[in-house]
Amino acid sequence: MNVPLTSLNGIRVIDLSRVLGGPYCTQVLADHGADVIKIEPPSGDETRGWGPPFSGDASSYFHGLNRGKRGMALDLRQEAGRALLLELLETADVLVENFKPGTLEKWGLGYEILKARFPWLIHCRISGFGADGPLGGLPGYDAVIQAMAGLMSVNGEADGEPLRVGLPIVDIVTGLNAVIGISLALHERACSGEGQFVEAALFDSGLSLMHPHFPNVFYGGPAPRRTGNAHPNIAPYEVYRTATRPLFLTVGNNGQFAKLCEMLGCPELVEDPRFVDNGARLTHREALREALEAVLADQDGTTLAERLIRAGVPCGPVMETHDILAHPHTAHREMIVDIGAYRGTGSPIKLGRTPACYRRPPPRFAEHTDEVLTELGIVPARLAELRAQGVIPEPRLE
Repeated sequence: MNVPLTSLNGIRVIDLSRVLGGPYCTQVLADHGADVIKIEPPSGDETRGWGPPFSGDASSYFHGLNRGKRGMALDLRQEAGRALLLELLETADVLVENFKPGTLEKWGLGYEILKARFPWLIHCRISGFGADGPLGGLPGYDAVIQAMAGLMSVNGEADGEPLRVGLPIVDIVTGLNAVIGISLALHERACSGEGQFVEAALFDSGLSLMHPHFPNVFYGGPAPRRTGNAHPNIAPYEVYRTATRPLFLTVGNNGQFAKLCEMLGCPELVEDPRFVDNGARLTHREALREALEAVLADQDGTTLAERLIRAGVPCGPVMETHDILAHPHTAHREMIVDIGAYRGTGSPIKLGRTPACYRRPPPRFAEHTDEVLTELGIVPARLAELRAQGVIPEPRLE
């Protein structure tokens, strides 16, 4: 079989992670050619049960995070399971795990021990708060970090309660930060020949998302507050009602504001002292909203959005999920992946010479255990012995 040229061809990743941040990271690596071996505990990755909906033996949630990987199961609580992991690491470039800090150390598999045995190995740990410090070692969860890091404090309507972002943004960004860290470590290893420890913590990632709110505080601005869809630093920058679909305007400078007013047939707003520059528009945000919505009241939001953005005014219609999935540009950007019965979201990372390649759907539980271990030279008699001991659980049939 011809293997497509991808950026991570020849890189093997042992993925001990579960739930979201780690699996999201390793799916990105798999999309770009890494041989990712997902090792689940005997109970399986808990997200297999996070449904409905389900497909085969796993939920849609699991299917959204585990494309492109080979799957096996291993009981690391047993000494024989840990010994088998060490055999797997002999052929690996990267280890990704999100155990609670101290767990691998308790099993005799901490970073210093692994580094001594596998000096080339890049060990990536995804954790809630890191291993030390006032909150070190505590478990981390997306919504908890959204609450603690300030995201909820700036998300929601001005007169409403703090609101969680409606997707696991901290987990996803932590997974992406892990990919960045692994990529940097692989690049450095090409020069030094040495691996290193890579850490991506949900707490750090949550704090990193607080732009422009932290910079506003650093430079003497008022305490951040909830402003609904409105931007704290820019106006007009929020959702506006039209006759049909709402419109999100993101007008960042005076030239764009003048073009907006020209397109809407209200050039007098440009000369209005309340709207003469961004600072004035921020001060008179509500008056600006009233003026704009008065001229938008008889407009079709979808048609107007396309006219405006083609004229250089940044904006877009507020679309529902099914609308954007059916949008022709979604297909053009290859953002939907079909592999047999599997359907998933495509990679947003576009490389011209070594693009992403979608080679296999998410694995069934322990689907590739025998295949992976046979590649290590483990003979059928030993496989049978390991299975009898419960070190490698049986695959599950759909």
